[in-house]
Amino acid sequence: MRERPANELIHATSPYLLQHAHNPVRWRPWGPEALALARDQGKPIFLSIGYSACHWCHVMERESFEDEEVAELLNGHFVPIKVDREERPDLDEIYMEAVQALTGRGGWPMSVWLTPDLKPFYGGTYFPPDGRYGLPGFRQVLEGIRRAWADQRPELEADAARLTEFLAREDQPKPADDLPDDSVFAAALEQLRRNHDPRWGGFGPAPKFPPVLALDLVFRRGSAADLAMAERTLDAMAAGGLFDHLGGGFARYSVDERWLVPHFEKMLYDNAQLAACYLDAFQISGKAAYREVAQATLDYLLRDLRDPQGGFHSSEDADSEGQEGRFYVFTPDQVRAALGAADGDRFCRAYGITETGSFEHGTSVLHRFEAPPGLAMDGMDQLRARLRAFRDGRVRPGKDDKVVACWNGLALTALARAHQVLGGTAWLAAAEALARFLSAEIVREGVLLRTWRRGQAGAPGFLEDYGAVAAGLVDLYEAGFDPSWLRLAETLAETMLERFEAAEGGFCTSPRSRPDLLVVRKPWYDGVIPSGNTLAVRALVRLAGHLDRADFRASAKRTLRWAAPRLAEAPGACQGMLGALDLAGASTEIVIAGPPADPATQALLAAARRPYLPRRLVTLAAADPDLPLHQGRLGAPAAYVCRNRVCAAPVSDPAALETLLEQESNRSS
Repeated sequence: MRERPANELIHATSPYLLQHAHNPVRWRPWGPEALALARDQGKPIFLSIGYSACHWCHVMERESFEDEEVAELLNGHFVPIKVDREERPDLDEIYMEAVQALTGRGGWPMSVWLTPDLKPFYGGTYFPPDGRYGLPGFRQVLEGIRRAWADQRPELEADAARLTEFLAREDQPKPADDLPDDSVFAAALEQLRRNHDPRWGGFGPAPKFPPVLALDLVFRRGSAADLAMAERTLDAMAAGGLFDHLGGGFARYSVDERWLVPHFEKMLYDNAQLAACYLDAFQISGKAAYREVAQATLDYLLRDLRDPQGGFHSSEDADSEGQEGRFYVFTPDQVRAALGAADGDRFCRAYGITETGSFEHGTSVLHRFEAPPGLAMDGMDQLRARLRAFRDGRVRPGKDDKVVACWNGLALTALARAHQVLGGTAWLAAAEALARFLSAEIVREGVLLRTWRRGQAGAPGFLEDYGAVAAGLVDLYEAGFDPSWLRLAETLAETMLERFEAAEGGFCTSPRSRPDLLVVRKPWYDGVIPSGNTLAVRALVRLAGHLDRADFRASAKRTLRWAAPRLAEAPGACQGMLGALDLAGASTEIVIAGPPADPATQALLAAARRPYLPRRLVTLAAADPDLPLHQGRLGAPAAYVCRNRVCAAPVSDPAALETLLEQESNRSS
């Protein structure tokens, strides 16, 4: 069969856009040419937004965008535009709010129809080609919109204008005069207690997404009972099918309440945040199981998502060979074929692989919920390695090898934290390689770019990119104490303030001058990724602590005052910002003096890193004598512990340092 001629997406770098480059639909990328065409021809825009690992995006492509009849309708009566939501989170944010306002729900693929001046008037998510699942058929929708645009255009434009007015005025409460008090933490924690699933963990019904920001809030501010609630969630996620027991790492979410059957796509942002979350849990509890989950997750990133140049790719699909989950699931016969009869049967009992199955076509998702008590687990690591090698012979899910700046900033934090918590050199080396890649390929003259793929960098970055990368660089500084990373973070923060900060407080998603945006958003709610404002506050607070930058500290506080009404009204939607508010409280500053290679210096540094202190700032005086915290603190090994610049007497004994830090932990709890 001869391949169709390519449409204009063939010149894209995004794997998602390239997947549609040979559709019969004459897709165009979002840009001046496509938008001008809609204006010149007076046609509505059909805007389709998705991402490479999206299962239902693949389904809609196969069913509709490969269909000649659908293509004829789209090409003749609309200007079809494809957008990768990971490249343009600003467009995704605006039009997702529009779709949610129109339909009461959202998701991907996102399908939205715009007037030639970019105002939305109709939308939805996945549409089947013909009516089913209670949804109208896509052809039916297209034909209906075609007729309405021809016969009722003024009414549609009036509807679009009203919706645009709603989008423009929504979500801008007056900033508070002061920072929120502790009542916002109490309200958020009480909401988590009400929503907690005591049997399976998590905070709400299925589908269940890993609640990283909720767990971080519990770690920071929760009671002992709250920590038990968090551990129930951590244990269930790690035991269920959400976690890949052979290859490490987590899927995006569980379709059921017990974390058993995942939606199998794996995202960099989930795994970076979950690795850091399990490291925190290990520090708090001392439980080796949490350390092992964090290590396995980071091993997955380094083995399967790392680009040869040091950055990390975006995601792996749920699908392979046209079936969701095919790469990951097993039957007992397949396990016995890989491991032999005796070991295979024992493995099946340990990991819930049954003849009836827990997934489609009689296959099973690996999990540890039903392992028989007393089952011998010796040698299970070797059996998992052998079965993973067997699985590696299968057709692997597709991978989006695009590097996204924000998500790599989250990965940088996870790797740097792994070195701080677990020690050794491998995590630090990987973090430094990532930072060198970002510095060489993603940062251009102090300006951060959003994406990179195979040597080609993308458009300028967004607020979340600056916040996540700057915060990751601070974490890397606290891991290896190379001051160049702190200075790069400072440069990015300065650019962030210049390009994104609003006068009344808070930051805009995009630079304030974007002619192709219907409205400019100021993100306040935290999703699976912290909002751009949350990430900005995280970076600014910690940079202010290291560099004594009053402007950074003031900007962070302006943002928190801007967010204060939201924290009071909807604490459950702002869990990440609540964590940032906690971070902005009284910090514990630990300056370690002494030659870096001296064992006494290293012993003090290890003691400084051992406890869980989420507002800790740790630095090595010999790294850069000119940094504000280092002045007057050179010489023999000693530790200086301060709280908001008020310092205790220096100590040189690691045990004495641990006692001081225990006192700090009690004061912070």
